[in-house]
Amino acid sequence: IAENYIIVTALEESFRRFAIHGDTRATGKEMHGKNWSKLCKDCGVIDGKSITLTDVDIVFSKVKKKSSRNITYDEFKVALGELARKKYKEKTGEEAEAEVFKLIEGKAPVIAGVTRAVASPTVSRLTDTSKFTGSHKERFDPTGRGKGKAGREDIVDTSGYVSGYKHRGSYEKKVNKPTEGKPM
Repeated sequence: IAENYIIVTALEESFRRFAIHGDTRATGKEMHGKNWSKLCKDCGVIDGKSITLTDVDIVFSKVKKKSSRNITYDEFKVALGELARKKYKEKTGEEAEAEVFKLIEGKAPVIAGVTRAVASPTVSRLTDTSKFTGSHKERFDPTGRGKGKAGREDIVDTSGYVSGYKHRGSYEKKVNKPTEGKPM
């Protein structure tokens, strides 16, 4: 029964997650250089001392096929093996690989802090609608919310009254007064 199920390791799952990161057409079977670098950065393979971003790029170029821009899962494991031996020089090849695999297993791309608004005093001063003057002031209601189209365009008053007339609507009341008791 177990033969029918494909066992996906935690390492393979991480490979797939990083392979499809940021690419809507990616299948998760191959990973390109940018995501390989991101995986190494996010999982702590790059430490800035024994392994740098340059080392990661060189290993990627070494393991991929000449004409290809991507690496497969098998090439990915070979690349990790090379980095592992460089990162953990004091350990044997298998122990070093196991250490690096542990760093990556179960991890997913970090997307934190990509678009975070900076709350500087200058920005808050410039976006405080209560301090707006002139025609800009007309675009917001007293709470600071935008009025939308009403705030951008002059809406034509078709009531028939002159703007600023205080007794708007009083004419209809005069004309349509009930005429009970008054002779015609």
